[in-house]
Amino acid sequence: MKKEKLIIPALLIVVILVMYFSYFKPKDELGLFSDFDTNSNANKEILVKVLPEKGFVKDGSGGTIFYVEDRTARQVKVSGPLMLPAGIDVTNRVILIGHYNGDYFHAHEVKIKN
Repeated sequence: MKKEKLIIPALLIVVILVMYFSYFKPKDELGLFSDFDTNSNANKEILVKVLPEKGFVKDGSGGTIFYVEDRTARQVKVSGPLMLPAGIDVTNRVILIGHYNGDYFHAHEVKIKN
């Protein structure tokens, strides 16, 4: 009888651990732009590689244009905020928060990923 009482809590713990490690644990790999719905303006996070060799250009609308690359080496133009984090030109990866329009990524926030 005691073994039967331990089986259900043990199974519940296993299910919770599987859910945590497969869904909720933060991933440290680059994201995919193909995961974004181009018809949605919902802000999502994506981890990408910065391409500083393509430059950082201030645009006329008060933002900054730069380029990034996802896990599949897809290069995408990013329209970001005017003030980018210090050291973005020497960092390897950043987290972009915004939405993807198909032609470019509109970033509302840029964070450096160490």
